Amino acid sequence: MMEAFATRYCDCNAAVFQSPDTCYILSFAIIMLNTSLHNPNVKDKTPLERFYSMNRGINNGEDLPPELLAKLYESIRNEPFKIPEDDGNDLTHTFFNPDREGWLLKLGGRVKTWKRRWFILTDNCLYYFEFTTDKEPRGIIPLENLCVREVPYPRKPFCLELYNPNSRGQKIKACKTETDGRVVEGKHQSYAICAGGAEERDSWIEAIRASITKDPFYDLVSVRKKKVIKQAPQD
Repeated sequence: MMEAFATRYCDCNAAVFQSPDTCYILSFAIIMLNTSLHNPNVKDKTPLERFYSMNRGINNGEDLPPELLAKLYESIRNEPFKIPEDDGNDLTHTFFNPDREGWLLKLGGRVKTWKRRWFILTDNCLYYFEFTTDKEPRGIIPLENLCVREVPYPRKPFCLELYNPNSRGQKIKACKTETDGRVVEGKHQSYAICAGGAEERDSWIEAIRASITKDPFYDLVSVRKKKVIKQAPQD
């Protein structure tokens, strides 16, 4: 859904961003800002300067105009956005009514090391934090069109994997926060996550499967892409 929104926005507003990826990353940064500013349990509110840093270089390596980011910041600070379907319950409660939460191990995308992360499953997304007290997630994985399965790893027998069954070899559309605060696209083609036991792993798989949504047009686009690639002339 977020990817479709970013693409559609750029189609209708071609002069705003250099690519849909910029809009995609900025959208997640805005969600994180909204939660930080309006969640009553977050004491250290994100200042404007940190919002600038979060979005540094996301426009194909260039910075977005500071006046645009300042306007977005002031708009969110003055009035949190809400989801109409939730009958008035805004996103400040996102992390406090999760479908499931708990400590898991996550395998890095570029550096293949296991790191302990606090995971929260809610609103068809999987969020992960470095600590339970963090005000912003280290990463957000939209579950739309993904699949989950049991996959054992060496010395890690209780693992599950998030993957895209129709786009093997392509990165999953997700976002993460770098150590310097910048929001960037994730680098994973799949996500390997390890639980503490078989029962815990199976419970997470069941919960994730229940949260996964499917875009009926996604498969049509995927098939079209494969056809174009197959018909492309080979060197």
